[in-house]
Amino acid sequence: MEAARTERPAGWPGAPLARTGLLLLSTWVLAGAEITWGATGGRGRPAAPASRPTALPPLMPRSLASQWPEEPGMARRGAALGHRSGPDPLPQPGGGRGEKKQGEAAGPSPAGARWEQDILAPGKSGGARRSRRAQPPSALERGNSWATALGDGSRGNRHVAKGLREEVKAPRAGGAAAEELRLPSTSFALTGDSAHNQAMVHWSGHNSSVILILTKLYDFNLGSVTESSLWRSTDYGTTYEKLNDKVGLKTVLSYLYVNPTNKRKIMLLSDPEMESSILISSDEGATYQKYRLTFYIQSLLFHPKQEDWVLAYSLDQKLYSSMDFGRRWQLMHERITPNRFYWSVAGLDKEADLVHMEVRTTDGYAHYLTCRIQECAETTRSGPFARSIDISSLVVQDEYIFIQVTTGGRASYYVSYRREAFTQIKLPKYSLPKDMHIISTDENQVFAAVQEWNQNDTYNLYISDTRGIYFTLAMENIKSTRGLMGNIIIELYEVAGIKGIFLANKKVDDQVKTYITYNKGRDWRLLQAPDMDLRGSPAHCLLPFCSLHLHLQLSENPYSSGRISSKATAPGLVVATGNIGPELSYTDIGVFISSDGGNTWRQIFDEEYNVWFLDWGGALVAMKHTPLPVRHLWVSFDEGHSWDQYGFTSVPLFVDGALVEAGVETQIMTVFGHFSLRSEWQLVKVDYRSIFSRRCTKEDYQTWHLLNQGEPCVMGERKIFKKRRPGAQCALGRDSSGTVVSEPCVCADWDFECDYGYERHGDSQCVPAFWYNPASPSKDCSLGQSYLNSTGYRRIVSNNCTDGLREKYTAKAQMCPGKAPRGLHVLTTDGRLVAEQGHNATFIVLMEEGDLQRTNIQLDFGDGIAVSYANFSPIEDGIKHVYKSAGIFQVTAYAENSLGSDTAVLFLHVVCPVEHVHLRVPFVAIRNKEVNISAVVWPSQLGTLTYFWWFGNSTKPLITLDSSISFTFLAEGTNTITVQVAAGNALIQDTKDIAVHEYFQSQLLSFSPNLDYHNPDIPEWRHDIGNVIKRALVKVTSVPEDQILVAVFPGLPTSAELFILPPRNLTERRKGNEGDLEQIVEILFNALNQNLVQFELKPGVQVIVYVTQLTLAPLVDSSAGHSSSAMLMLLSVVFVGLAVFLIYKFKRKIPWINIYAQVQHDKEQEMIGSVSQSENAPKITLSDFTEPEELLDKELDTRVIGGIATIANSESTKEIPNCTSV
Repeated sequence: MEAARTERPAGWPGAPLARTGLLLLSTWVLAGAEITWGATGGRGRPAAPASRPTALPPLMPRSLASQWPEEPGMARRGAALGHRSGPDPLPQPGGGRGEKKQGEAAGPSPAGARWEQDILAPGKSGGARRSRRAQPPSALERGNSWATALGDGSRGNRHVAKGLREEVKAPRAGGAAAEELRLPSTSFALTGDSAHNQAMVHWSGHNSSVILILTKLYDFNLGSVTESSLWRSTDYGTTYEKLNDKVGLKTVLSYLYVNPTNKRKIMLLSDPEMESSILISSDEGATYQKYRLTFYIQSLLFHPKQEDWVLAYSLDQKLYSSMDFGRRWQLMHERITPNRFYWSVAGLDKEADLVHMEVRTTDGYAHYLTCRIQECAETTRSGPFARSIDISSLVVQDEYIFIQVTTGGRASYYVSYRREAFTQIKLPKYSLPKDMHIISTDENQVFAAVQEWNQNDTYNLYISDTRGIYFTLAMENIKSTRGLMGNIIIELYEVAGIKGIFLANKKVDDQVKTYITYNKGRDWRLLQAPDMDLRGSPAHCLLPFCSLHLHLQLSENPYSSGRISSKATAPGLVVATGNIGPELSYTDIGVFISSDGGNTWRQIFDEEYNVWFLDWGGALVAMKHTPLPVRHLWVSFDEGHSWDQYGFTSVPLFVDGALVEAGVETQIMTVFGHFSLRSEWQLVKVDYRSIFSRRCTKEDYQTWHLLNQGEPCVMGERKIFKKRRPGAQCALGRDSSGTVVSEPCVCADWDFECDYGYERHGDSQCVPAFWYNPASPSKDCSLGQSYLNSTGYRRIVSNNCTDGLREKYTAKAQMCPGKAPRGLHVLTTDGRLVAEQGHNATFIVLMEEGDLQRTNIQLDFGDGIAVSYANFSPIEDGIKHVYKSAGIFQVTAYAENSLGSDTAVLFLHVVCPVEHVHLRVPFVAIRNKEVNISAVVWPSQLGTLTYFWWFGNSTKPLITLDSSISFTFLAEGTNTITVQVAAGNALIQDTKDIAVHEYFQSQLLSFSPNLDYHNPDIPEWRHDIGNVIKRALVKVTSVPEDQILVAVFPGLPTSAELFILPPRNLTERRKGNEGDLEQIVEILFNALNQNLVQFELKPGVQVIVYVTQLTLAPLVDSSAGHSSSAMLMLLSVVFVGLAVFLIYKFKRKIPWINIYAQVQHDKEQEMIGSVSQSENAPKITLSDFTEPEELLDKELDTRVIGGIATIANSESTKEIPNCTSV
């Protein structure tokens, strides 16, 4: 349920499970956004602060919206009102001639702009004539040069602001006919904040005249806020007071939060780059108390009922709780997934202070846990779902809880309805989703957008039954887009105020077309285009070749209206941006309106406008979407048939946004902008009360019938609504609009959809899909019980039809037949086939068909232990078992009832975690001679390990299950050997170098005893001492440096091996032979025997290097000839054999042999000696290192048999422990 988070975002698989399309508007009402100017992340896309999430998260579940409750959105300067990231519509010519104010954006006139004499202007007598509505010429080309000019972030002068106020009065009665209509407005400048590029605005709304504004200077390079100002108005925005002195002149604020339960309670957060503190107000921001925090808050989640309960998510992914509105905090849990924590839902969770959260584990998985905020200890936490879940997949929304579990690369989805046990969601068998988003859980039904295996930029819409388990297809190939924050937006829109009506943009043959449904996706049809265009000419648009297409993206900025909008207080009224033609286009667009729920449409603008609802939807306000300054807006009282142009400011204003939501009731609108490129923020308060002459009475209303292509029954009901008569310029009340008549209809075909497993064919009949067996009852159906056998149809959720076809299509009760178990599966809860020894392994047994209550289950763990159950009930949460030894175990599940049986097998690898691997290789090897290489793993185990061997620059490894391998080097030089050992999820490695030559000789060295005192016995020390000895030999003997190699062995007493190598230069090598090495050996021996080779370890510590008392035969190559060398070799073999016999017989200890046997256990196993010329040299395995005497025998045997000078790399003679503890 990620990225699509981003934060991989959070959805089902690959993306965070998110609320998209349908409920974005309700999210915006609670959360808000930012208004920003300056640097942006692309056209219309502001760069998000790096240190903190944006004010609004990517389309999230509705229950998450209060995590940013009433956190005002950020107005972003430079993106003009409603400016979006998508392709810009091309400017269109206007519809007539008219006046244009200098410096004001030009635009076409709205539909119906004309002379009006029957409607009085505010403050005028009945006989006064209305002023003429201007019709501006065609618009200038859209640009963003102003935003670019402001992107330098230059700083203005800061002053103690008193504010600048401009009064714009309403026109006087009896004015000239051409006098411009004006709306009462006041303008206030936030003096001193001209450099601030972000603003957060909060209007308390109902019964409050308080407005709070937080302006900030956000440095996009530093990723933090460097300056801030807090302003407060108590008169609906007429004047503002700067509160920096009340919060602290040096305090830099970054975020403003408002309690959704009690809007008088305000929280301010300081910027974490400066300090970690919180400021709390309980009087709508008049006074504040400051509290220091020990953590940095990233987001807040307020309780939906208890106004003082707050959850805080920190930057280090910890969850804190407070029960006194942030004054004291308590740590609840660590490693919480971002945005995956939820308050309890009233009526569903038993405790009001219960918290649902997704907790991540160190092994990369997550778990669903619940606990109470004051009792969240390890012993009081509970896991409603026993298995691990995918990261960012937990969603708690209304009656439903959703999680995702991926096994074997395929995701499965689970749902809990009203806190019951989790049940796997049933999509059509071969939907194979790769991404899934929960769109809506309204009206006891789940809408889900599923991207299937063969889709890339489209999704299929599925709708569920009441329990959210069985999903059926509602529409295929709905278009999707990316939001500003990278979130997935499904282009599906629910019309507010009338249930069952949805609009969707569907991709058909590479064309995007808009469809509408009146019965929740059961039937879809194209939108009928208007008969006439804006100029009154016939549209000539015939279905299905031509239709109306709409942009269904909701605004991600709450201070613009978005491209489509509707209100529950104005049922049937829909305003949207779109075009007429064969497909959806981003050019040649206009604004269209429907007054009857989408049955018919009219065009009201031929360019893009922002249109807001005023007076509970009784009036419409429009403002041109343009980056140029404006000073006019348009008002309509007859659902867009005619428009009046009003001036709301005397100076053209660059508009950044407008706050209208709180003004639905107050009839006050606040416009945010600025007069010039570098001026302060201007807040223009527009008061619409003067244009409403009176309160509406019964005579001012009329009724209208909701139809679906002439059919009066929609969602099983016949509804009649009331609305204000066109032209009645009266003010509506809170309860003025709504349904007058609502009565049920007789059930017809269109009131039923296909049930799960059925598909609708061309004759509108629902028939079983090829993969579905309608005769198969549920697994919960036990012999002797009854079940509801589907007829292939189910009544649409929330449909209120009665009688008619209801009885025919209702599922029929039948007796449960007995069934033999079939489709038995056994798997682990995490889907892995590896378990750790001594830890719980949890198995899940599943059965596709059969009687769960009358089927016996036996599970054999493969280690001599088995368990049996009379039915499936006790094993729903899994069967736990602990393996006491490592290995591969065959786990067998057996299910049996009176009608048959079934078996399932799983092979489980039980491993002990490996901690260290040591690669044993010789220092020097002979070319074209096989080398024995082995890896010693600690601790030892009986489990299966996989070894990956890399030689030289090879790009592909040799893979074995054995810890040793033989290899032949074909070229001389230094070769690198790497071994990687895999055990379960653990992978460790070791690397060694080996020198390969045609021939070489070697000799053991010993040292004066004082060296042992200074020997720390670590690899680095041995390497450095080897180089020191090498330099000492070269200095005394003048032997070329590249022909000497000294390797110091681990352990005490300190010893080493001297290798005499052939010259690297090929020319010199051809001139000489093995006899030359004997001359070098003689030179070196003479120097060593005369005690000439010595070095100073530290001041006062002189170390002498000796030839070891008893040496083995020097190594030569294996070529023919050299009888003297052969004789010497034979004598050496005999001598060494005699020594072996004496040592074994009498168990005597020879001092120099201690270097091989008496080695500390805890030292690193690192080196072994040279490789035999014999191809049959035996390998030394870990099991050989059991007793010091036996180890000694094996080492000497190796030397005798192989005829070589080999030192086994035996750092420890103690038994390496086995991993058997449990």
